[in-house]
Amino acid sequence: MGKTIKISAVQMCSKIADKKANFDKVEHLIERDIIDDTDIIVLPEVWTVGWSPKNFQKSADKLENSETLEFLSKIAKRYNSWIIGGSFITDEGGVFYNTCPVLNRNGELVALYRKNHLFSYYGCEEGKFVKAGERPVMVDIEGIKTGLTICYDIRFPEIYRAYRKAGADLLVNCAAWGLKKPVPWECMTRSRAVENQTYMVALTQSGYIEDDEWNIGHSRIIDYKGDSLSEITDQKEGVMSAVLNFDEMYEFRSKCTILNDIKDKYEVL
Repeated sequence: MGKTIKISAVQMCSKIADKKANFDKVEHLIERDIIDDTDIIVLPEVWTVGWSPKNFQKSADKLENSETLEFLSKIAKRYNSWIIGGSFITDEGGVFYNTCPVLNRNGELVALYRKNHLFSYYGCEEGKFVKAGERPVMVDIEGIKTGLTICYDIRFPEIYRAYRKAGADLLVNCAAWGLKKPVPWECMTRSRAVENQTYMVALTQSGYIEDDEWNIGHSRIIDYKGDSLSEITDQKEGVMSAVLNFDEMYEFRSKCTILNDIKDKYEVL
């Protein structure tokens, strides 16, 4: 069968500022819907607290003795799976970040990505409560180079191109994307896969947030040609899964060598 992985992603509606309830929900959805021998489990952005920037700092974990990392470690070991832990808020010496953790099958923390671009428009004040990360982070998951991004990062194709140039085979965007922006979510997630010839996990929360705001709840696993391999098209909670065949992707790349046509410089006259 070649180089393949089984990947599963959890679409859920987080309860605002109730970490215990959100732990319980993740545990329930994975137990109910996970496919056998899953290699990677992905969670959405700020699933521990919900999209509520005013509650971010109150929900934050210190990296040492973090209850969120302890919970994710337990899930990783129980299912013998890697965990791309969506994001949670970390308190790092009084500086707060929107942070994506990656844990291996043994439940060990192997990488942290801090959201590089913070959404602070239309009344949203993410940048008031957390600090932006300074660099991309790519993690090697058993030979699969995986580029990590969070939500608003999707609007910046430069970070995805940087991952692809560094050898990425899989791109992940963990989000809590608003219902009022369906076209950007649809177009940009698919475009990042197509333009970089990579598999793409576009995972967002679903359901009601607060203050008459809703998550979009349309998560997809997309292949290197832009086709959806698995998706949850509505607001329901559950797990979407797919088998990613990297040998097929490498074969496609060898026949369609578009990245070789990128110029070193694009000077506008």
